[in-house]
Amino acid sequence: MKKLIFILPMLLSGCFDDTNEIRAHIANVQANTKSRIEPMPEVPVFNHFDYQAQEMRSPFDLPRPEAIQEKMQQMSGCLSPDPRRRKQPLEKFAISDLTMRGTLGELGVTWGLVEASDATLHRVSVGSYVGLYNGRITGVNQKFVSVVELIPDGAGCWAERETVIAMSEAGVEGQGK
Repeated sequence: MKKLIFILPMLLSGCFDDTNEIRAHIANVQANTKSRIEPMPEVPVFNHFDYQAQEMRSPFDLPRPEAIQEKMQQMSGCLSPDPRRRKQPLEKFAISDLTMRGTLGELGVTWGLVEASDATLHRVSVGSYVGLYNGRITGVNQKFVSVVELIPDGAGCWAERETVIAMSEAGVEGQGK
């Protein structure tokens, strides 16, 4: 407690009443500052709108089970991917992010070596799945890997689209001639 009594007067001795410098600075700022206030912006006129969708289902409510069943019956007659099939590692990459780097073969079976955008190399064969759109490999040869993708058509069905994963220039240079 005695230390506090000695320290307190020393701390307070640093304070003083001379505020002339601060007053001069405030006067300088007030003299050089324009006191023009911009006018308030005009408030736009509010147009009243009557909500007309009270009878429709709220987008925040789950659809009725009957509506889901009707949609499933409507889509049952068209092409669609198997939702129960287990995804393969290359199905998390777009086809444009995949590059063919080479081939391997043994006893009449040819595998393609496909590099993903994360620099991992994968061995694929006919029947393997690649790409974001349920792409199934239909053929592997020395120059490219053929893929058939299932693309949504916007009406609940799917359409097939053929594409290829071509051999990259780096893969061709890496092979001996």
